[in-house]
Amino acid sequence: MAMALEKEYLDLVLVPIGLLIMFAYHLFLLYRYLHHPLTTVMGYENQDKKVWVDKIMQADNKKQVDTALNVIASSTSAAIYLSTISLSFCSLIGAWIANSTSNFFPSDIIYGNTSQSIISIKYIGLLTCFLIAFSCFIHSARHFVHANYLISTPGDMVQVKKVEEEVIRGGEFWSLGLRALYFALNLLLWFFGPIPLFISSVIMVVILHYHDSKKPD
Repeated sequence: MAMALEKEYLDLVLVPIGLLIMFAYHLFLLYRYLHHPLTTVMGYENQDKKVWVDKIMQADNKKQVDTALNVIASSTSAAIYLSTISLSFCSLIGAWIANSTSNFFPSDIIYGNTSQSIISIKYIGLLTCFLIAFSCFIHSARHFVHANYLISTPGDMVQVKKVEEEVIRGGEFWSLGLRALYFALNLLLWFFGPIPLFISSVIMVVILHYHDSKKPD
């Protein structure tokens, strides 16, 4: 009896702490991105994108414009591909929720709460993450498509600032979609119990901090 209560309490303690670690890290990253953008990889990449757009828009060489359109088209295709995958997972999870209330994984390998309410929360949380990812990738593709139109517009009818904004916005939504998938990975590990989720959250924050931080040259 005591062991069962201990297993149930693990979900109440480790899962909120693990998710809070992820949320706190991303709030910290958002603060750095808004106030000290060049200390983050995303901010540094945005600076490179502005230089790239400026050179493309000032170039009279049709070959350079065609190259830029191919780059934007590749980004659009990647965003659409990931949005399709996210939507497919949403459909699979939705169908599983509609047709079953049991856990997909055997309860004897899960050290945690295996009640029906917790299982439903797991599925709903995972479904929410994939829906957010789908929405972000769709918006990313929309901005890239608009940038494609702007770059291919002849003459001086288009301001460079507009193109920069569309390219950067597309990249931002792309990053948000990836972050939603990172959260989905943590929630997926929750199906094996709260301990894998907590460990995954800590390891993921360490890895993301290493990749998101731009060290001074």
